[in-house]
Amino acid sequence: MATAQLEDTLTDNDTFELDPSATEPTVTARFDELGLSESMLATLDSIGYETPSPVQAGVIPVALSGRDVLGQARTGTGKTASFAIPILETMEDRGKGAPPQAIVLVPTRELAVQVTGEFQRLCGERKVRCVAVYGGKPIKAQISKLERGADVVIGTPGRVLDHIGRRTIDLKSLRVVVLDEADRMLDIGFRPDIEKILRQCPDRRQTLLLSATVAPPVKRLAERYMHEPTMLDFSPKSKSVDMIEQHFFTVDGDRKFDLLNRLLERENPSQTIVFCRTKRGCDKIHERLSKKRKGVGCIHGDLPQGARDSVMKAFRAEEITLLVATDVVGRGIDVTSISHIINYDIPQSSDDYVHRVGRTGRMGREGVAYTFVTREEGEELTRIEMLINKVLIEDKIEGFEAARPAEKRAAAAVKFFGAGVQSEANEEAEAAETPAETAAPKPAPFGRRGRTKHRRGL
Repeated sequence: MATAQLEDTLTDNDTFELDPSATEPTVTARFDELGLSESMLATLDSIGYETPSPVQAGVIPVALSGRDVLGQARTGTGKTASFAIPILETMEDRGKGAPPQAIVLVPTRELAVQVTGEFQRLCGERKVRCVAVYGGKPIKAQISKLERGADVVIGTPGRVLDHIGRRTIDLKSLRVVVLDEADRMLDIGFRPDIEKILRQCPDRRQTLLLSATVAPPVKRLAERYMHEPTMLDFSPKSKSVDMIEQHFFTVDGDRKFDLLNRLLERENPSQTIVFCRTKRGCDKIHERLSKKRKGVGCIHGDLPQGARDSVMKAFRAEEITLLVATDVVGRGIDVTSISHIINYDIPQSSDDYVHRVGRTGRMGREGVAYTFVTREEGEELTRIEMLINKVLIEDKIEGFEAARPAEKRAAAAVKFFGAGVQSEANEEAEAAETPAETAAPKPAPFGRRGRTKHRRGL
């Protein structure tokens, strides 16, 4: 595997991009070419792992050699197994009650549960104790598990640091540290906690850092706490998954729910996430959908952790087929059966769009995403298109008017808000009826590649 040195020319607004020619891993067709044990190969076969993903083919051999790895990879590419397999392959039998040999830091509670589950699946017949620690759950139960022995600890930085302070996690025998979704952990303010943990880890350790982007904060963390890491880049050329069909609907705000129902009827998806911008909106949509459909769930940050765990467990088991969510599940949740993503509210950040849409099309599967866009949100859609370097396809549902013509919107506004809006509504209707050749042209604010509100008719 080739190595690459971290560049020193980044500013705080840049993202570090690896040189693909220097870091592109050799794609291996089979797991038995990666130097894995017979027992691990048997486990992989039993759980249906047929061929390694590019991330797994690249990271596993380097990690098995003991070198540090800085890998740039999106979620949904098989990266959890890429670090879990080498850890399990090099695990030593130290007996009951021994301190952890590996620790995995993750940004969210949901991801801690998911990564722990993947470790447990990959253990097979091996007796490896994996313990998840995160906030929102009673700490006494976690302490009890840790006292019985934990070979691998998976947790959020804050709760891990809490256990270290209580002396219920001992880092003195640690061999491997994994920073999973490193950019996300730094984005949400975990840097001080991560650095406190890393400073208490043994100097002679292996560090594996996986991140969707290698922005300057991630680069600085790697420079300070990693030893000559092997750099591997598995990021696509654009920030989207090519196999995901991406569409948008132009819709009036008060027609969104009706559009959602009509879209669900038309698509009949096997499993869907409907993303809302706010917790309150999430609750409202969940309540209304539950009156019309079965298998509807809801998840957001205000739910108790027990409820969130229960919802995600039912969603993974496909007992819940329609999940209404805020961006709490926009990253790090790997449920491979999701066929559709519906952005009921356009996300506040273009990067959030990428992570939402990335919930479908997992591990190379096909998926489809729909985004509801009001006329006022045309520029936000243009920014998304520029980020992913792809123009979304406008969709319509036959026989359903998602966005009223201007004169009908004017009448609806008067009915809803009163006669005070009559003058403004009439002006809008008149403007819409102005012939295109006589209307004053508007400049395209984002250049030729992006569409403007004027060109879209939004």
